[in-house]
Amino acid sequence: MSWLINLAKNKVVVTVVLSLILATFVAPMLVSAEDATGTINFGLVYGKKTGLGNQDLRDMISNIINVALSMLGIVAVVIVLAGGFKWMTAGGNEDKVAEAKKLIIAGVIGLGIILTAYAIARFVLEQLYLATTGEDYATEEL
Repeated sequence: MSWLINLAKNKVVVTVVLSLILATFVAPMLVSAEDATGTINFGLVYGKKTGLGNQDLRDMISNIINVALSMLGIVAVVIVLAGGFKWMTAGGNEDKVAEAKKLIIAGVIGLGIILTAYAIARFVLEQLYLATTGEDYATEEL
């Protein structure tokens, strides 16, 4: 039992060993997922047979990410506006002005995080699209 505790303390070794075990099982599945043309079948065709829609799974995930980040952007703008309103109605009270400044700073930081998340998500989705189709994402007709 004490060797389990020692192993749990050494998280890097556990991570490497688990990664190797996972790679041992995932790699053969990816090789066996190739169809007759040599491309890997990701199962995107089977999503249409569920009756939940005819949109490609990658497009659906992209739309969900865009909607979620848009909603978060709206929340961040509302926080900045609330901070501005609080500042304008502070009436010279330094405590309310300091609280309003904190709201505005939090809203701007939130907008920065949201824009960064959007850029990262767009980059990842473009690279996944390029890797799975071999075509450029920008040339795809919508």
